[in-house]
Amino acid sequence: MEDVTSPPPGWLDRLASHGTATAVVDPDGAHTFAELLDRALAVADTLLGDRADLAGDRVALLCRPGFDFDVALLGVWAAGGIAVPLHPAHPVGELTHPVTDSGATIVVFSPEHEATVDGLDAAAGGLRRVPVGANASTSTTRARDALPTLEAGRPALIIYTSGTTGTPKGAVHTHGSLAAQVAAMVDAWEWSPDDRILLVLPLNHVHGIVNVVLCALSVGATCEAPGGFDATHVWERFASGELTLFMAVPTIYARLVAAWEAASDGDRARWSIGAEQLRLMVSGSAALPVETLDRWERLTGHRLLERYGMTELGMVLGNTLQHRVPGHVGWPFPGVEVRLVEDGVDVAPGMPGELLVRGPQTFAGYWDRPEATAGSLVDGWFLTGDVAVLDEDGYRLLGRSSVDIIKTGGEKVSALEIEEHFRRHPAIHDCAVVGIPDDEWGQRVCLAAIVHPDEEAPSESALRTWAKERIAPAKVPSRVLILEDLPRNAMGKVTKPAVADLFRSPS
Repeated sequence: MEDVTSPPPGWLDRLASHGTATAVVDPDGAHTFAELLDRALAVADTLLGDRADLAGDRVALLCRPGFDFDVALLGVWAAGGIAVPLHPAHPVGELTHPVTDSGATIVVFSPEHEATVDGLDAAAGGLRRVPVGANASTSTTRARDALPTLEAGRPALIIYTSGTTGTPKGAVHTHGSLAAQVAAMVDAWEWSPDDRILLVLPLNHVHGIVNVVLCALSVGATCEAPGGFDATHVWERFASGELTLFMAVPTIYARLVAAWEAASDGDRARWSIGAEQLRLMVSGSAALPVETLDRWERLTGHRLLERYGMTELGMVLGNTLQHRVPGHVGWPFPGVEVRLVEDGVDVAPGMPGELLVRGPQTFAGYWDRPEATAGSLVDGWFLTGDVAVLDEDGYRLLGRSSVDIIKTGGEKVSALEIEEHFRRHPAIHDCAVVGIPDDEWGQRVCLAAIVHPDEEAPSESALRTWAKERIAPAKVPSRVLILEDLPRNAMGKVTKPAVADLFRSPS
């Protein structure tokens, strides 16, 4: 087992050690670790220009999954920058905040996303553009030993997440915290150079970046990146017998089950036989319905390994390769400490409490948000806001301590942020957003709204179309109710449980 309290050898050294092994397979073909290293060095050289070190300059990444993204990420790190990954499918309005909030002045992008870069440049202004892929420079004038030294405490990555304030915050991870996360997962899940994983997760979250991409790069495994999720393609890759690992959110597993059920008898048999050959399948980022877990096991022979993590922490708890209990998220990963507390006091086993976490994988804080950082990191412990209980089978999550955080399809979104967007709609006077439990999505985003007296009530489809142009897909409400007033308490504050009850009532 690697020491999870200190970083492993640098990423460039690791790439060099894997040589001509296949690192990435994407729609452009197969790429070796040696190719990845050469192109990352060329990006670093372009980024640096006549400078010796980017010294923590923030660099936005707007890249297709696969070789482009890996080259961009590693090139930014090699130059001493901090990467700010963006989701290329999100509208410009959604991407502007992480760019402006982080103070990013450079964007590394794939050619097909140049129009989005144009929009970002118009909104944020003055972005220096560095292309990867077909239009990128492939030359470098620097030797590797002339590049900046990356100490464990140097910031490496800013991932944007939504907190209880409703404003997306940038969680800052260091090279050391990322290294600790990778080492813990490599140990717990027994990653090896013989592994081959299929990437269907977005690369603006730790789930896709760290659990899949960085773990594979670290050990010399191969990562397939088809560029998105297509259920039939995933089943066909299972059937190939070439994959050993698969990681996804519960919504993806539910869609795979639906695709299997809609397939022919021949495809079903072939797909199930192939899937059974994988050595490990993992589910996370949201609670996995037991019904989905049981159905998946019947279809593939795999009992999904459930784990629990957060943007600020990476992986915290997980079932083990040998022991997996439905409804539980297992035990702490190597190097991770946890507590359950109520009113600052540790609770007895079997009693619920807020989950507190500390360890070398913990983030350094929220970008430019000292008050938010101080409120979340107390004496080295991160306050997750999640309530859990410990029993003989490990930890079991009971839910969020805040009703304003919604987990939908593996994404964590803020009800308060969504409300602020809809209050800008010309017809909306006020609104409330709640999460309603759903077997496929974990929770569905639901909007209750009051219309201005002099405005006509917009239809649900019109509101959804309006939202899709402004916010990420996960934040778009799947159900809308138009009300004369919102349920409120004596102080005039909206009572979210009462709003949620309105969506649970028969239509």
